[in-house]
Amino acid sequence: MTEAAFTSEILESGNLLTGPWRRPAQMLHAQVYDSHASIHDDATAQKLGFQGGTIEGPTHFSQFAPLCERIWGPAWFETGCLSAHYRNPAFEGEEVQANIEKPQPGQTTLAIGMTKRDGTEILRGTASIGGSGAETALAKRLGELKPLADPVILADLKVGMKTGRQTVKMDFDQNMGDLYPFSLAEKLKVITEPSAYYSQELNPWGRAIIPFEMLSVLFQYRAREDRLPIRGPAVGLFADQEIRLLRGPLFPGEAYTTEREVVALSGSRRTESMWVRTTVFAADDRPVATMLLNLASMKDSYANYEREHKALYG
Repeated sequence: MTEAAFTSEILESGNLLTGPWRRPAQMLHAQVYDSHASIHDDATAQKLGFQGGTIEGPTHFSQFAPLCERIWGPAWFETGCLSAHYRNPAFEGEEVQANIEKPQPGQTTLAIGMTKRDGTEILRGTASIGGSGAETALAKRLGELKPLADPVILADLKVGMKTGRQTVKMDFDQNMGDLYPFSLAEKLKVITEPSAYYSQELNPWGRAIIPFEMLSVLFQYRAREDRLPIRGPAVGLFADQEIRLLRGPLFPGEAYTTEREVVALSGSRRTESMWVRTTVFAADDRPVATMLLNLASMKDSYANYEREHKALYG
């Protein structure tokens, strides 16, 4: 016996399907990494020119789940992919709305977007099922990147660097640590799109599944233990993110292993970015999911930036 995956109202607007307006909850006020507060802390964010602590990007992924499930059904939970370039931050209390283009028969890759009430674009990208991964928004974006010039924060990092494998697991009542100081059960109380699939066995897999946005938490759970050679402390933010299921869904209480590889380095006037692909393996040692993450470090947040730049490049 199964229940409907979602009860979210979905509307048609021109060539788009849109979800409800939602106010995502901020759960990272207390996030700490490298012994300092993060971009999700109001005071830290304001020092860097933001109006307050930002909503973490993958929180928005939940609003796309009902749209994708409406189009592709259970296949969305098995081989679904969200590939997004974050354009502007959202802040607690603000309303945002997800949209996806209407599909043609058999279409497996669709454009997605999210906006605020005032029209500010939060993210853009693609949603897809199956495929090789070459058709996603970030696959195309990776191919257009310019190499990072004169790195400081990432001066010691090289494309191709890999980390050792780590075991990760997410139980319902497990606090996910300094990076994610909350549990899955706490998230489910405030998630923008509730689903019986997340907490009951009334779904095609006979057990609760992990929501798409919480896959980011699971995959990043032990990321700070990788000790990639990044200079700091510096404040970072997610600038691009893609989560792709290969043999989903993933389940609470089940152990997985992760392995990371630096696949690109890029930058902007304000940031230095490392692009890391995380491959997630199940107990049978076969990949079940991947995540591509562009973690952008804010130059202004690194106290030694100018001095080290001068020392490195004259």
